[in-house]
Amino acid sequence: MTSFWPFGLACRLVSAAAGRTLAICVATMVLAGCGGVSLPGLGGSRPTATEAPAPIIAPPVTARTVPSPQVQGPPAPEVFGPPAPRLPGFAPLPPAPPAIAGLPQLARPQLGDVRVGLLLPLSGPEQAIGQSLLDAALLALTEIGNGRVRLLPRDTGGTAEGARAAAEAVLQEGAELILGPVFSAEVAAAAQPARARGINVIAFSTDAQVAGNGVYLMGLLPQQQVDRVVSFAASRGLRRFAALAPQTPYGTTVTDQLRFAASQVGGELTDATFYPPTVTDVMNEVRSLARYQARRDRLASQRRLLEARGDPEARAQLQQLGGLDTLGGPGYDALLIAEGGPMLRQIAPLLPFFDIDPRQVRFLGTGLWDDPTLGQEPSLVGGWFAAPPPESVASFMERFNATYQYRPVRIATLAYDSVALAAALARNDGTPDFGRAALTSPSGFAGTDGIFRFLPSGIAERGLAVLEVTARGARVIDTAANTFLPVTN
Repeated sequence: MTSFWPFGLACRLVSAAAGRTLAICVATMVLAGCGGVSLPGLGGSRPTATEAPAPIIAPPVTARTVPSPQVQGPPAPEVFGPPAPRLPGFAPLPPAPPAIAGLPQLARPQLGDVRVGLLLPLSGPEQAIGQSLLDAALLALTEIGNGRVRLLPRDTGGTAEGARAAAEAVLQEGAELILGPVFSAEVAAAAQPARARGINVIAFSTDAQVAGNGVYLMGLLPQQQVDRVVSFAASRGLRRFAALAPQTPYGTTVTDQLRFAASQVGGELTDATFYPPTVTDVMNEVRSLARYQARRDRLASQRRLLEARGDPEARAQLQQLGGLDTLGGPGYDALLIAEGGPMLRQIAPLLPFFDIDPRQVRFLGTGLWDDPTLGQEPSLVGGWFAAPPPESVASFMERFNATYQYRPVRIATLAYDSVALAAALARNDGTPDFGRAALTSPSGFAGTDGIFRFLPSGIAERGLAVLEVTARGARVIDTAANTFLPVTN
């Protein structure tokens, strides 16, 4: 395993005691003895990589408070983007950047290694996800450059048994913190030997049931996304909500949270329609959700009444009804669609087809809508969803693609930020602090996915923006909070 040493590192860490967010810093480094990171069981080693330095993620300059998340309902499954191909090779190292004025320059550490386990599915059906997360972790180690941190990547195979074995392996090698694994069953299995040794785990799952008792989740929970977009919708006068969701734990979680969030803002969930997760045609479900037949019958009845009257006013009203298929709205102001990818694109044109008019009903989404190509579907243009601030995510994606020549899965940012957090807490001038008090700092941390802090429950509370789908991509219509502290005058 190669040790990484910083060169030209620029970093700003703002003390939690001072009431500020601890910024996960970004800088560049060079590698001493770049022999690569050896992955046991994968046959050989992978070279390390670097790219042009990312800008410093600065401490907040304005105050906007994040409400505490409400986590309700059953756990949600993990959500990923499309599989990514394996990396063909790493880019060459650029020269070290000049020192940034006003920021402390950290000297080359003289202390011993801080070993951090990294548990990922590096083989099996989810290998592409694991590879993407591993590459993101190495990119973070390269850009942030804390030479004390030594990553110990281990393959879980995507199974609970593999995760437990991987956790035991890195603990045997002296890991003081474990990052990953990804899936909830893996997290539960890896947590057992880690708890036995008093080692904390920062996992990438979105299953709230595996959090707590030494397990902290970096995953972007759908419950918080629902809370954020519903709160914003209510501020724009929307009170009656409906849900269209797959009949899965994820769909149930989103719908239950929508019901709860609507009640918190004085609204209500008027309709909830589920469809089997294996179907490819949801026409009947959308038709039912639209109350299409009842609205057609209402139109036919109104036409008969006007025809029976036969006066000039009635004939004028009949003419106005001539181009309609239904009469009246579906009974709700906003529709939340708990879907993404190809299935969302299949659902979208069915909505206006059955007279769920996007000019009258606001379409809402979850983090599954965090897709720059979504605006290619006209009926989704104008829809709202909650997600991390897009600027820093886009910057990460660009740097990743420039380094590895492929686009990572969306959750690769979790691996990047978790390594950055580990590097920040490794502390160049003393022993690392990966304890509960450090991880649950009330002021939190700032990373690629915006500000976050771990609650005592082990769930990461996040500052999310509200975005609107446009034909050219999503645009921010309500900025994310940049502090967890209350606003003061």
